[in-house]
Amino acid sequence: MTYRSNTGPVSGLKIVTLLFALSPEVLFLGAGLRLKENGYDGLLVAINPQVPQDLKLIANIKEMITEASFYLFSATKRRVFFRNVQILIPATWTAHNYSRVRQESYDKANVIVAEQSGESGDDPYTLQHRGCGEEGKYIHFTPNFLLSDDLAAGYGSRGRVFVHEWAHLRWGVFDEYNNDKPFYVNGRNEIQATRCSSDITGVFVCEKGLCPHEDCIVSKLFREGCTFLYNSTQNATGSIMFMQSLPSVVEFCNEGTHNQEAPNLQNQVCSLRSTWDVIKDSSDLNHSLPVPGVELPAPPTFSLLQAGDRVVCLVIDVSRKMAEGGRLLRLQQAAELYLMQVVEAHTFVGIVTFDSKGEIQAPLQQINSENDRKLLVSYLPTSVSTEAEASICAGVKKGFEVVEKQNGRADGSVMILVTSGADEHIANCLLTTVSSGSTIHSIVLGSSEARKVGELSHLTGGLKFFIPDKFTSNGMTEAFGRISSGTGDIFQQSLQLESRCETVQPQHQLSNTVTVDSSVGNDTVFLVMWQTGGAPEIVLLDPSGRKYNTDDFVINLAFRTASLKIPGTAKHGPWTYTLNNTHHSPQALKVTVASRASSLAMSPATVEAFVERDSTHFPQPVIIYANVRKGLQPILNATVVATVEPEAGDPVALQLLDEGAGADVIRNDGIYSRYFSSFAVSGSYSLTVHVRHSPSISTLAHSVPGSHAMYVPGYITNDNIQMNTPKKSGHRHEKERWGFSRVSSGGSFLVLGVPDGPHPDMFPPCKITDLEAVKVEDDVILSWTAPGEDFDHGQTTSYEIRMSKSLRSIREDFDNAILVNPSELVPQHAGTRETFTFSPKLVTHELEHEPDEEAQETYIVYVALRAMDKSSLRSAVSNIALVSMSPPPNSAPAASRDDLVLKGVLTTVGLLATLCLIMVVAHCTLNRKKRGSRKENETKFL
Repeated sequence: MTYRSNTGPVSGLKIVTLLFALSPEVLFLGAGLRLKENGYDGLLVAINPQVPQDLKLIANIKEMITEASFYLFSATKRRVFFRNVQILIPATWTAHNYSRVRQESYDKANVIVAEQSGESGDDPYTLQHRGCGEEGKYIHFTPNFLLSDDLAAGYGSRGRVFVHEWAHLRWGVFDEYNNDKPFYVNGRNEIQATRCSSDITGVFVCEKGLCPHEDCIVSKLFREGCTFLYNSTQNATGSIMFMQSLPSVVEFCNEGTHNQEAPNLQNQVCSLRSTWDVIKDSSDLNHSLPVPGVELPAPPTFSLLQAGDRVVCLVIDVSRKMAEGGRLLRLQQAAELYLMQVVEAHTFVGIVTFDSKGEIQAPLQQINSENDRKLLVSYLPTSVSTEAEASICAGVKKGFEVVEKQNGRADGSVMILVTSGADEHIANCLLTTVSSGSTIHSIVLGSSEARKVGELSHLTGGLKFFIPDKFTSNGMTEAFGRISSGTGDIFQQSLQLESRCETVQPQHQLSNTVTVDSSVGNDTVFLVMWQTGGAPEIVLLDPSGRKYNTDDFVINLAFRTASLKIPGTAKHGPWTYTLNNTHHSPQALKVTVASRASSLAMSPATVEAFVERDSTHFPQPVIIYANVRKGLQPILNATVVATVEPEAGDPVALQLLDEGAGADVIRNDGIYSRYFSSFAVSGSYSLTVHVRHSPSISTLAHSVPGSHAMYVPGYITNDNIQMNTPKKSGHRHEKERWGFSRVSSGGSFLVLGVPDGPHPDMFPPCKITDLEAVKVEDDVILSWTAPGEDFDHGQTTSYEIRMSKSLRSIREDFDNAILVNPSELVPQHAGTRETFTFSPKLVTHELEHEPDEEAQETYIVYVALRAMDKSSLRSAVSNIALVSMSPPPNSAPAASRDDLVLKGVLTTVGLLATLCLIMVVAHCTLNRKKRGSRKENETKFL
């Protein structure tokens, strides 16, 4: 990437050099969390605005992280600790001389504190959307978890829980328990509780007390009323990812203590690797040697931050290039939507335009009424300049003048920068922008030559968007619709329900139905946009049949928009709109529908679209994600479609899935994902996600799945059962009557190195991540989700299945493991569940002669596979599954009481008969010895 200044070309390397000339505080602005000299700096904890004010919450957060720092330092063998922590106080709380935020916001927090509205109650959890060893999105605690000391008995101390969740978030390890599979049969034919390490002891407990496992397990299932309780006093020191609440647990399971046989998520996702093995391979620990000595690190320092007034400045390019491709008109339409609908009430907004120089069009004005919004719309540019040059630095400088009028500083402000051209001198203001404390969201129109503007967004923690020069794209309004205040107050945020754009022939119609579901309806607006001439004929029907016509809409002929704001709360249900193109030529007609939450009592459904990384190099794919939730609860079974639009070429539609296969790590966690590799050209690609959900389909997960700290129901202490207070669950949501729809922009990403013209297949099948192996009598049944010809698309050609008695062998030398013949297996289409059965007897001879990596008491076989496409491109080796080759335990049903009595009687009779026989034999033997003794010596007595 090349930048230019007044003195000539400035490379990206020079940009980095310039940044290092700044102080460390400035250097890391926008970088978020970082590790330096064994200490984490910049950990951000944010409290949701809906949480009632309670200063004890702040004190307990400090106490939790301080304890966690020392516990983490010990658990990582003196490698890492927490040095500096920021706590973001909601603006809804009373100010107490807190520091002013700079670029920190709720939606960038590593840890959030918010009410949990589902059935999970107060479970702490981490939202993990990526694979083994990859960072997650955030840690979540409820206020009650942080305030109630009664929960410590079940979860352990808050500091220990924090370290458990931190390992999820930072290092991408997973839980070592499994509530769905609480026990398993190990290779020694023993029934074991799912745990790590297996040295942790406990007993089965029935309804009436302690009992043998035979009384608790029927046909390999737990009998109702049974559980497994652990001893409160243990000798085992691991593992934190299993049961951090045990006092003896002070470390992560390592290679020596790891329980490979346990059917938990850590073994599945990380291919039987121990948590410590994953953690020590992280970049954090790779670059952090143990701190010498025996002293503990200093406790963390805490900074309390609070946002002030929300301040936003639109910085708009009006150079000659904005006249190309209808850019100005599309900007006017989208900016009108932003000012009239999206930006929250009470925000201070200003407007700046620029070509070769900047000019203030509107100083900061607070939005308190509909008239305030209309006044700001009137300051939007209506024409472009004759100048070709666009000086972004000139526009940004004027933007700083505007936002600094409020508090004398730019800290905490937001700029929305819209530009159409490349600026060779952008490096001149890069340092000033980074050190300003302002967040820059960038919207680039037309050409990715202006993509260097994205550096401003990247370095200040802002969003970046690319809008192709196509009037048939609604990307501009979607981009403005995505830019919210970032406070975490979803009840104040405008949500897009519909975004549709089509080219309509003369006297033809664009018609569709959009659902206003029961969670939204306040401040609802229908915005119609067109390309040329007058307004189309508009007919809008509400759910009761009331008709709105063109005359009911507010027409802005200059911007070619027609808007209708529904007073009060819009009727819930289906709204049907019809647009008739009355112009004599075809034109693009667009519809956007937005609304806000209808009540504080019900969280609205939301979607957040994003990509794994904002740039890639061919043929590396991009993973697209959509986080679909109602409050914090995952929404299941939604239809989620991503539309990816390249700089040149047709858009590509891609359905995202939540099935725990391919790009998706955890099934039913509300994060839908998919690989994208349909790269037409090098350049920028824009992303939009549409979500629809039918009311007849199950909506919400019963709990937030994935990575939770375990709540222990009770312990065995001095041979006595001590049960903890049952964990409280949240309330169930009411079933949605009408379903819902949502739209969200996912910003843009950059693809480099795409070959011109046809090129050979370079996309292999994706890695299989959900392989399972089960032994049924003498056979092994494998199951997995089929990958595709290209990652998770299409249909692969064949599978290569191998097995070994050595985990190290199959992990490090898969090609030389024993091959299982899958010739009868015909691969299915991507996403289909595959099953394959084989008999280990066919390869028993080879297994017997295969050297063990160490002497094993059990006969465990490890199985893995990979897929191959028609171009002979192979996927990565799958996760490793294991299966015990020993006979299964007796799984006959438990005997009845009469059978047990009869068995006891027969056993007693047998024992008595045996005892009598022993006495008879002993008596005869003694008599013979007595007679012999008399013959030798009559004076001896026995």
